[in-house]
Amino acid sequence: MVGSVNNINQYNYNTVSAVAPARKDLVKKSPVTAGQCSNDVFFKSSSNVANLRTELVSDDEKAKYTEILKFSDKNTRKQLELLLKNGVLLNNNSNDKSTVLDNLHKILTTPRAEGLDAKGLLRDTIATISYPFLITQQFGDIPNSYRKKAVEANLSDKTNLIELYSGKNDIDVVNSGTCVAASIEFNLAEKMPAEFARFAEGLSSPAMSVAKRIKFNNLADNTLDAVWLLNAFEIPYEAEDFNSVVLKFAPDKNAIIRAQIQTTDKDPLERSPIDVLMQSTFMQVGSQQSYNSLTDTRKGKFNQSDKGLIEFEKTFTESVVEDKNKLSITYQTVDDNARLVGYETDFDTIKRHLLTALDMGENVIIGYTQVDQNNVIINGHEITIVGYKYDPQGKLVFICNDTDDNIQKPIEYSEDYLLPKIHHAALPESIVEGDLDVTPNWVEGLKIYKDMKNKAA
Repeated sequence: MVGSVNNINQYNYNTVSAVAPARKDLVKKSPVTAGQCSNDVFFKSSSNVANLRTELVSDDEKAKYTEILKFSDKNTRKQLELLLKNGVLLNNNSNDKSTVLDNLHKILTTPRAEGLDAKGLLRDTIATISYPFLITQQFGDIPNSYRKKAVEANLSDKTNLIELYSGKNDIDVVNSGTCVAASIEFNLAEKMPAEFARFAEGLSSPAMSVAKRIKFNNLADNTLDAVWLLNAFEIPYEAEDFNSVVLKFAPDKNAIIRAQIQTTDKDPLERSPIDVLMQSTFMQVGSQQSYNSLTDTRKGKFNQSDKGLIEFEKTFTESVVEDKNKLSITYQTVDDNARLVGYETDFDTIKRHLLTALDMGENVIIGYTQVDQNNVIINGHEITIVGYKYDPQGKLVFICNDTDDNIQKPIEYSEDYLLPKIHHAALPESIVEGDLDVTPNWVEGLKIYKDMKNKAA
């Protein structure tokens, strides 16, 4: 479901790196707290764990733990021990109730997809769950040893001369458009570590897929509307009854090449193979199964651009990944020329929405905008608000994660800086009831679909 929406829904929330000066400008124009790194210790995975368990009890758990330790380096061992102590390792907040330990052991002891390394995947999964701020959307370069394979794969479904010509070079991705997918990946690792580990295991297995059971009412108010959404997004599914459905999550067919490259040729601050597979999968979901990992482009019926995801697509993806009824609440008022002309509500209300969600234990993925001297939106980006504090003057400071800043730690933005830039935020329905009109997600999607068909006619 989405909130009060206007045509900015058609604006892609890609990445600020598409205009490199924007990130520097974002920090420079707000010298007090905006963009500064946070050294506060606020991230505690154990606080998200129900029925906290910190001791291995069964022989099966002890055997799995011992075997993982055997194949871990010194740093990974320390991380594993800490995950046990803080209750994350035995967390079973996953769709099938498997624990983090269960899925780590499966990564190590069962076959992996072609070209992927079990020990490396194990190390990356443990590291990411231990500290989700490692997650990045930065693509790596394609080394000569993979170039022929990547070019051939990218040209395999192209027929006209223009596409064949450009297909040899558009695999060199400089600016990633996976900020939405990376933010959802971060949220999964930070809030649902067992489900993150289950996705990491399934997506890196020979099947390269994960089955997930979700409730229809977390997509729409009635089953028929939920089915419309599933069909519109073309995600494979099997309905069990009128209450639940099993979805199949999988990366695009070219993701394996990117994952193989990052297995053997990963440079510092680039994506891990797990990042590749997760982000490809979530981009596939949001783009109606039309994403291409080699070029970081997409097609699909809801988007006129070939990069990133729009707000409606992001909301659907969040809802199915988390199995929660997410509302995307639009705060900015934008005219038909993509000019920011006002706000749907006052900043105090926006602040109250965000703080209420954070106090409930929710992270909040927001889309913020940047405007030119005429207030025309020139760029959009998704980041995650993970906490807040107050500065010595009593001003509110939001603690955030940005997957596109090459900074592997949280950053801070003052309320005066961030609130005016927030275009939309994903929030539980209970927080915004009575403040803003809310339009069901399927209604908004159908409107977008019809508008685009009329424009194409």
